[in-house]
Amino acid sequence: MEITSFGETCLRMRGKEGVVVANAFPRIVGPTGRGLTADILTFSHPDGQSTLGLEAPAATLRADKTTASAKAASSKNGMRIPTSLESAFLLDSPGEYDVHEILVTGVRTFRDEAQGAERGYNTCFVYELDGVHVVHLGDVGHLLTEEELGEIGPVEVVCVPIGSSLPAAKAAELVAQLDANLIVPMPLDADGDGKAELDRFLHEMSVEHPEAVPKLAVTSSSVPNETTVVLLEPRGR
Repeated sequence: MEITSFGETCLRMRGKEGVVVANAFPRIVGPTGRGLTADILTFSHPDGQSTLGLEAPAATLRADKTTASAKAASSKNGMRIPTSLESAFLLDSPGEYDVHEILVTGVRTFRDEAQGAERGYNTCFVYELDGVHVVHLGDVGHLLTEEELGEIGPVEVVCVPIGSSLPAAKAAELVAQLDANLIVPMPLDADGDGKAELDRFLHEMSVEHPEAVPKLAVTSSSVPNETTVVLLEPRGR
């Protein structure tokens, strides 16, 4: 299974079962998607400041898990889909899904520590590809509860946002909660404040600044025994 970055929280995960792309916002990949294609497209939150989390009733925010075997890709909750990804199977809400033999679990979280009152909701997605479990935390803004950790389950790879509403120290604490050995930071502003926040995160993780690599290739048997941070070089930059 290979993970490639396209900038910020936009990642592509390619496995034998298919290809998943997370958070392909048009402002990152452009309205055409730069030819980026996928079998499954996930969005952890609407692009920009979300008001949906403020307006939706609590019952909606705590949506029950559902199982889906098919769903047409389309614009949902005002989401704009790059044209090259219009045929992908769209997921942007909590639930358990089996698509193209890829197991995906969406877990409702928030983009702040006030249950979404400030920045709205967020969905953490867990993908199983080639026997490897990857959690993409989206733009989560808080530590996880025991219930949320239980829904996410054991994972080998954690993709964590850096430079959002979650300070570096709490981002490191969040990673520790998930007890995974492969950590992929996703700097939200790699050339500005995000770089300084990334440095603070690496300091909290007690690791030196790693050399950025074009992609991360991992199998269930190649996961390191010790915590390893892999910094991805965004494709096209």
